[in-house]
Amino acid sequence: MFFVHPIARSPDHPISITPMSTTSTDRRIDKLIHLLVKNATVVVPGPKIASEIGVTRFQVWRWIENLRSLGVEIRGVPAEGYQLVTIPDILTPSLVRAELGECPIGRNIVHYFRTDSTNGVAIKLAADGAEHGTVVVAEEQTAGRGRLGRAWFSEKSSGIYTSIILRPPLAPAAAPVLTLMAGLAAQKAVSTVTGLAVDIRWPNDLLVNGKKVCGILTEMSAEVDRLHAVVLGIGINVNHSVMPRELENIATSLRMEAHRGISRIQVLVTLLRDLERYYQMLLNNGNKAITERWEAASTFAHGKRVRVVTAAGETLATTTGLDASGALKIQYDDGRPDSLVAGEVLEVK
Repeated sequence: MFFVHPIARSPDHPISITPMSTTSTDRRIDKLIHLLVKNATVVVPGPKIASEIGVTRFQVWRWIENLRSLGVEIRGVPAEGYQLVTIPDILTPSLVRAELGECPIGRNIVHYFRTDSTNGVAIKLAADGAEHGTVVVAEEQTAGRGRLGRAWFSEKSSGIYTSIILRPPLAPAAAPVLTLMAGLAAQKAVSTVTGLAVDIRWPNDLLVNGKKVCGILTEMSAEVDRLHAVVLGIGINVNHSVMPRELENIATSLRMEAHRGISRIQVLVTLLRDLERYYQMLLNNGNKAITERWEAASTFAHGKRVRVVTAAGETLATTTGLDASGALKIQYDDGRPDSLVAGEVLEVK
């Protein structure tokens, strides 16, 4: 359920000159997108774009072509310039912060067009002292990670692949509740934006019609008595039109369930706002405020027949709620009670 990392320094990440790089997005590309959005009703001359963002006209053309390859519709008018056909659903800092307002989580956003893993990036940034609430987001992951060492399918520009750095004034024992808090925020955001009925399977999977649409991987750096940083990695299948054959029976996307395209910007912005709200609720009111709301939001909390999968093997049990730490209480078929702090549960149908 959790991974603990030692405190370590890492080298600074160089600035990219192309959006297809595996380094963080050049701030000038963000300015280019913002300029086109701000002037969406007119054709913006190439020389004006180049002058305002401080690059050559040839570099503007290269970046425009790369954006088109990501599905951004940009019309080129010979001898005149460029115009957006539709507002892009790209999770760049300027577009997200324009909708986010004063929310503390997301004040600093590090964007990638492609990276191996947002959690890996966030862990390095946290070790380098990145501030509380820093958000790492990618259009595509080449090595996205889920729980228990599994890969996370990260189709380009279709999902939300994000990691949030938190620095809570809490002991390491609070880590399980932070995972539940993230699940609550994701459930609330997805249901608010899409109108879909969203279930939560302990400890961190969001389900729609019994299929997984979101997973959460919590990693932390800590000492015995305090957390240094927690990284909440959240992956949401948003606009995937199909799932890989090996996943189609267990995973789905918001688009596939809602039968319409979903704004990734709207989902991410709502997620960060809800995460801030539940984070403050945890700090101000303690674990119980989160565990009670999680139990109310999940059909897996009470009376669910489940197959419990741990390192020791698989066993059948029935769920009986959460304890104060966020562990799932169960009763095995032989009558023995237990509290799960790791592993997974699967519904018995």
